[in-house]
Amino acid sequence: MDKTVVDYFDNAVKRFPERPCVDFLDKKYTYGEISVLVDRAAKGFQQLGVKPGVKVGLCLPNTPYFVVCYYALLKIGATVVNYNPLYAERELIYQINDSQTEIMVTLDLKQIYPKVEACLDETCLQRIVVCSMSEILPGVKSVLFNVLKRSELIEFKKDPAHLSFTRLTNTDGNYKPVMIKREDLAILQYTGGTTGRPKGAMLTHGNIASNTRQLRHGMPPVNEGHESMMAVLPFFHVFAMTVVMNVGVSIGAELVLLPRFDLQQLLKTAQKKRVSLFPGVPTIYTAINGASNISQIDLSSMKFCISGGAPLPVEVKHEFERLTGCVLVEGYGLTESSPVATVNPHDGVIKAGSIGLPLEDTRVLICDPENPRIEMPQGEKGEIVIEGPQVMAGYWQRPEATEETIVNGRLRTGDIGYKDEEGYIFLVDRIKDLILCSGYNVYPRNIEEALYLHEGVAECIVIGVEDAYRGQAPKAFVKLAQGYQRLTENDLKLFLKDKVSRIEMPRDIEIREELPKTMVGKLSKKELVEEEQLKAAEKKAVG
Repeated sequence: MDKTVVDYFDNAVKRFPERPCVDFLDKKYTYGEISVLVDRAAKGFQQLGVKPGVKVGLCLPNTPYFVVCYYALLKIGATVVNYNPLYAERELIYQINDSQTEIMVTLDLKQIYPKVEACLDETCLQRIVVCSMSEILPGVKSVLFNVLKRSELIEFKKDPAHLSFTRLTNTDGNYKPVMIKREDLAILQYTGGTTGRPKGAMLTHGNIASNTRQLRHGMPPVNEGHESMMAVLPFFHVFAMTVVMNVGVSIGAELVLLPRFDLQQLLKTAQKKRVSLFPGVPTIYTAINGASNISQIDLSSMKFCISGGAPLPVEVKHEFERLTGCVLVEGYGLTESSPVATVNPHDGVIKAGSIGLPLEDTRVLICDPENPRIEMPQGEKGEIVIEGPQVMAGYWQRPEATEETIVNGRLRTGDIGYKDEEGYIFLVDRIKDLILCSGYNVYPRNIEEALYLHEGVAECIVIGVEDAYRGQAPKAFVKLAQGYQRLTENDLKLFLKDKVSRIEMPRDIEIREELPKTMVGKLSKKELVEEEQLKAAEKKAVG
């Protein structure tokens, strides 16, 4: 039976108490030090009334606070709800109410905190735990931050609805142990699924522990307690949560945390820290390949990299391996599979365009899209269906959506692919509206709803278009309301600035007199998708 990820954490603490667990901008914490903070936070949360099943949100970039609160909450049976700190206020409000989040942990930064604080009056949120940015920086950086970046900090209210992380962890660490079962809900990870508003994928302790074990088995041999894991992908994203944090902790690796992606900072950090493991998305590897100073950067310490979140172009893989000497493999999965289901072998045949082989204890079936109970003949295209211990329990409070997505315990991916004679899986097409932008899930409906907030927008459609850097990018098509004919693309982008995150901001907004509709009068995306595909094909032919 799989352990829980808490067991993996406790085992790493027991084996490597003096080894570094977290390195945040040169401030290091050992496994022993992080363990003390985890236990103190666990008791602090219990003193706030957190019991098994209570939903606690983490609205944090990659910081030591995320690691501490994540394992503390799982230890006491709470359910972690991951939030993107770049979410607009209305997105936070929706997810808080839908998930029934009672407590939110966030940072004292103006970019994040005011949006969370505003949710106290608009949602079921009862309390905010505020973490200090300056307290996790090393000495000189902390002083400089307080002096030079003071305008970026906020002063939070001193009332019962607010609590500092320092006060939360001001305990003796003797939390009340909780018996955790495999089927207990560990994470609510929001995803667009196949249609409609984002839904909370219910990932159990069994799901995330299984995927952690499966990935460890699929990695090359590692020197436990001595590896260094690059953590630039955000932990609130399921790929980083599992592949970077949980897998990294399970092997006693040092997590080198970067709060955001900055190419030069990433390259300098990877060289200085002698990073050996580096999960990423194609956008990051593409950026590294194109760095003007890449020939001066020594990345020879890297020995294993795994790419996920979006298809990895073969030329990007080959160029990265040529530059670094590191093996780069592509994996595939969904939020609903915790997330990884397949990966290319690190020491076997890697076939161009393939998403690899199923992980240990995982079956990947190619089924009839109209009837997922029927398997397609070998080599024929069909819907990719996943069966394994990492498949979610279902969607939070969405029984109908769960029934449509999980059939006989198998996960319908909504993706079309085929399997060759050696069992390698090939992804042919995505049959979702979901846009995969730099490895992030971007939901067209969310952008459409934001556009509709402008009284000058009569109709709008958002689709994903090819983007050389990000893989895909959102593009909006808008029909203006009467009397708003002077409204421009820039006007609408300015309007969207505080209503969608940067990753969701449409690359282009095309204003049209009419938008395509179906025979029953519904707005239709198909014609626009075909138009953009034709444009992209013509551009490639010319260029």
